Amino acid sequence: MSSDLTSENGGVIITKVNDLLNWSRLSSLWPLSFGIACCAIEFMGAFASTYDLDRYGVFPRPSARQADVIIIAGTVTFKMAERIKRLYEQMPEPKYVISMGSCSNCGGPYWQHGYHVVKGVDRVIPVDVYVQGCPPRPEALIGAILELQKKIEGERLLGGVRKSEKTESPEVKESV
Repeated sequence: MSSDLTSENGGVIITKVNDLLNWSRLSSLWPLSFGIACCAIEFMGAFASTYDLDRYGVFPRPSARQADVIIIAGTVTFKMAERIKRLYEQMPEPKYVISMGSCSNCGGPYWQHGYHVVKGVDRVIPVDVYVQGCPPRPEALIGAILELQKKIEGERLLGGVRKSEKTESPEVKESV
């Protein structure tokens, strides 16, 4: 956040409104507490006392209407894809997506021999940050949160178009 402190004791901070909004948004990410498969265990581990995502302002929410981040952690089947899309649509703007693990990134080891697995959640909803691994460690999820915070810091909400516009994949279908 770019700001100037005019005096050390009880001074005035001068900053841009966009910088203030971005700082407040990146300091309070509320992910939807939602897990599909084995990556969800690592997702839960990241919120445990060992890694403590609370110190980054990340606090899981039980409702999509209260969340601004959805972390897709696990294998996305075609049956689950429509539910993921519905949850994503219920989230208020601005909203972000983290794809966690090989299964949600590209279908993992299941998509080649399984007719029921989506080859990446980005075919259903737009993804902002990908986390590699099978399953990825909690440290990798923390790295993705930090990467998302950098992305939010560079956005522009007021006075024009956002710097990092997401576009939906043309393969998104209503009957997924």
